[in-house]
Amino acid sequence: MILAVTFIASLLLVAAAKPMDRRAMVVHESRGEPARGFVNSGVAPAAKDLTLRIALKPNNIAGLETALYAVSDPASALYGQHLTADEVAEFVKPTDETVSAVSDWLSENGISSAPITPAGDMLQIVVPVSKANELLATDFSIFTHVDTGATSIRTLEYSIPASLQAHIDFFHPTTSFTRPLARPKFTAVKKVSPVPDVAPVSNAVPASCATTVTPACLQAIYGIPTTAATQSSNKLGVSGFIEQFANQADLKQFLTSLRTDISSATTFTLQTLDGGVNTQTRADAGIEANLDTQYTIGIATGVPITFISVGENNADSVDGFMDIITTLIKEATGTRPNVLTTSYGFDESDLSRAVATTLCNSYMQLGALGTSILFSSGDGGVSGSQSQTCTTFIPTLPSDCPFVTSVGATGGITETAASFSSGGFSNYFAIPSYQATDVATYLTTLGTTNSGKFNRTGRAFPDVSAQGENFEIAWDDEFGTVDGTSCSSPTFAAIIALLNDKLVAAGKAPLGFLNPFLYSATGRAALNDITTGDNPGCSTNGFPATVGWDPVTGLGTPNFARLQTAVGL
Repeated sequence: MILAVTFIASLLLVAAAKPMDRRAMVVHESRGEPARGFVNSGVAPAAKDLTLRIALKPNNIAGLETALYAVSDPASALYGQHLTADEVAEFVKPTDETVSAVSDWLSENGISSAPITPAGDMLQIVVPVSKANELLATDFSIFTHVDTGATSIRTLEYSIPASLQAHIDFFHPTTSFTRPLARPKFTAVKKVSPVPDVAPVSNAVPASCATTVTPACLQAIYGIPTTAATQSSNKLGVSGFIEQFANQADLKQFLTSLRTDISSATTFTLQTLDGGVNTQTRADAGIEANLDTQYTIGIATGVPITFISVGENNADSVDGFMDIITTLIKEATGTRPNVLTTSYGFDESDLSRAVATTLCNSYMQLGALGTSILFSSGDGGVSGSQSQTCTTFIPTLPSDCPFVTSVGATGGITETAASFSSGGFSNYFAIPSYQATDVATYLTTLGTTNSGKFNRTGRAFPDVSAQGENFEIAWDDEFGTVDGTSCSSPTFAAIIALLNDKLVAAGKAPLGFLNPFLYSATGRAALNDITTGDNPGCSTNGFPATVGWDPVTGLGTPNFARLQTAVGL
């Protein structure tokens, strides 16, 4: 009897030291192989700490989507009545049952967590690899990106208790991979003299714009005014990643040569997160950062520009893409930008569907608060974010999120589609209602061309386009040109920022989420339809541009005067 009691007591002590989790585990996410360009390099060290994020199910994300469309559709009685942060959080926050269920499970395993989003829908934990393997019934490995040698710890499959599937969207980083973000290429021209920025006469476009695009070219092509904005609360944010630094000396040189009508001392405000900085050593200037700041400042005359430098110390494992949005959601109205432009992106398949959906939903939150979010569509035609070998077309992310405005590229004084302009159809997101008619019309026109190479029921992109070839910038004491949709997104964003300035001055709300307006009869009539060109890739000619919307140039390029009328000014 004494031995039996002692044995039972021992079992109780063991159980107290390490709870026996008898929950039934089920596979929650999996993929057959790592993302393109990655190879498995071996087992992850057991003692290595992993920072993992747990996305909890929001309580009413469908309700937030309905609310977003209500405040973004010009036909709605609620148009322009953007939500408050508290109102957004009410839609997004998890239920008490979800919070309790997940917290109890983590506590059973001796793990503490902390919420990292305003609504508490994202938790963060730090555990060693050995504990993560045990918790998620998996084996984390080291994966190497072959071209760059960059390594990351990921798994191809993980499990969670079946009882928690209704409460957890995903663990991250697990099955998602992020390749190093691409930088635009710079072609140096004469070291001393840029192309003269001759103001157009009677809206005629200078002939030099056929080979080199400057602010004067864009002002002439799109009718952009040069008068300064007046509303200090109307800010434009420029996203900066991968240690791309915006250089103030380069900006001064750019303005001195190419915007002689404004002060060469005009500059941007710096905002940082995740350890971001903005080093001013001229040799460290980033081509992308210079391009984006020089053309937003050079076009959106007088609009306050904020360069948001996202550092490498991010724990969201999507290069800070989630962190920057979380940061902006937390900001007060009047502080956060009314427009945000980003000239970076991924191939859609790099991220798991669950992670992509949550990232996309974060843009929905920011859009509901009144921020217009624009992304360059990518530079690989139908082959993705950059040109690559493929057999089926590769959508780009976040450009194909339904809650952002995707910007493709054109070129030439008589505009035609830029051949590199990424566009196509998402494999993750369905066709949103605002573009359903346009997509159906285009697919009918397309017929059987490229049949089987893309998802005919997916969200289509880009939404609009703008010039994207031969943009002249100042970089490291040189003038040179840059191509890419990286040029197009800040251009279109600058135009929206100028419209917002006029709206705010008139006592009206900024435009916020743009797509319902752009796809309306009024919105599309304010755009220049581009009907020539295509976007080759995957050993095809890609998609042809045509009358109306197409997956190369979207609805077309901006006409400032018509847009100003369309927004009620």
